[in-house]
Amino acid sequence: MIIFVHPYLPYSIMNFQQKTTLGRTGLEVGRLGIASSYGAPAEAYEEAFEKGCNYFTIGSFIQGRKKGMVEAIRNITSSGRRDRLVVSMAEYTHSRALGNPRFRGGLKQLGLEYFDVLFLGYYIKKPRKRILEWVLELKERGLVRFIGISSHNRLLFPLLAADGEIDVFHLRYNAVNSGAEKDVFPLLPAENRPGIVAYTATRWGQLLKESKMPPGEKPLSASDCYRFVLSNPSVDVCLTGTRSVEMMRENLRTLELGPLSDEEINRVRRIGDHVYGKPRT
Repeated sequence: MIIFVHPYLPYSIMNFQQKTTLGRTGLEVGRLGIASSYGAPAEAYEEAFEKGCNYFTIGSFIQGRKKGMVEAIRNITSSGRRDRLVVSMAEYTHSRALGNPRFRGGLKQLGLEYFDVLFLGYYIKKPRKRILEWVLELKERGLVRFIGISSHNRLLFPLLAADGEIDVFHLRYNAVNSGAEKDVFPLLPAENRPGIVAYTATRWGQLLKESKMPPGEKPLSASDCYRFVLSNPSVDVCLTGTRSVEMMRENLRTLELGPLSDEEINRVRRIGDHVYGKPRT
């Protein structure tokens, strides 16, 4: 088991209620990001925005553009607060011909002139030259401010960081899947580094299930999982997804509770090791 030690920041100055800078993008973002996947109503997203959660992610497929988040984005931008909102669209087609109409359809549906981040979804290796040329062209035309990528292949991220074309990394990080601590975070440049957005903090809900716990351990709460992720200073934003206003409010407690103590982090790691179920390499 790895004992976690904060490599850069003492607990006293890690305040989750304060915004941080999303790597080299310069965008000011809240520590909890909001995903549209679970279909919460607009009220939930707007309440999160009022609490400082301004990194919203939405899919390029029309099924991924859930009604609640679409409505919330339109409400926020129509009230003159577009500059405070960071809208990130996931592009999963891996095709310019398919992706371009979906991209433009997303802008139209949301009533936006540009996306702050367009991230290429779930690549195992570096995107093809034609895809990179397309998204960089969108960036040059002002339709996208920054380019991101999502991958489960941790070894890809340091390579992309060296190339310097990708501005934001979406990666899996939680107490079970913690390999980014050795394969990604320490290998990124200290200056001009990409922004880091972590997802699957609850490991698809497994860390919340009593049946998955070691003997004598109570299950973690969603806030425990988000706090674990955000207690690592390499992470700028941790994504959360909710189905209701009540669930959103519970997740927002993360911001008030702040970072975990060493004792709490080591407990979360013990549970993560148990759920992982095999020796770490």
